[in-house]
Parts: sequence; C-alpha cells; structure tokens
Amino acid sequence: MILGEVVGNVWATRKEDGLTGLKFLVVQPDASDQAKLVAVDRIGAGVGDKVMVTRGSSSSNVEDHHPLPIDAIIIGIVDAVEVERGEGNG
Repeated sequence: MILGEVVGNVWATRKEDGLTGLKFLVVQPDASDQAKLVAVDRIGAGVGDKVMVTRGSSSSNVEDHHPLPIDAIIIGIVDAVEVERGEGNG
C-alpha cells in the first residue's frame, strides 16, 4: 500500500465501459522518490485528503467476477498517522 495526498482530479469522457461512473484522482505518494499516479476513487476522497492506495492486480479485482482495467485504487481516507521512533530509526 501507498500513503499519499490527493492533489487533483482527472476527467475522461471517453473510457472503457467498465470504468463508466468511476472517479479518478491524482495522488502524490508520500515517498519522495515516487511519481504522481492516477487512482480510482469509490469512497469519496477529494483534493487535500491523505489516502491509502493499493496497486496492481488487487486493485483491478474490486468487483466480484468482473476485473476492471485499473492499476491503482484508493482504499481508505486517513485520519491520522502515528510513527514511533525506536532505536536505530533516526
């Protein structure tokens, strides 16, 4: 999974039939070495929200017995992140 922030929207009036009605958002991953990505949103995220994104085959299998042609999907809107620092972690 990837943590990131929604930084924009994508509008596509023409797309594959299975994608009709889905919302697409641009997500900037928290990791500085990762490029922005487009993720499907079915949970109501918006610009400025911190989100969890999953990629790959698990993202395309969100519909039972009907895989969608997508590579990334938002699976959660993050309320808070807590990281404890232990020995050897900076």
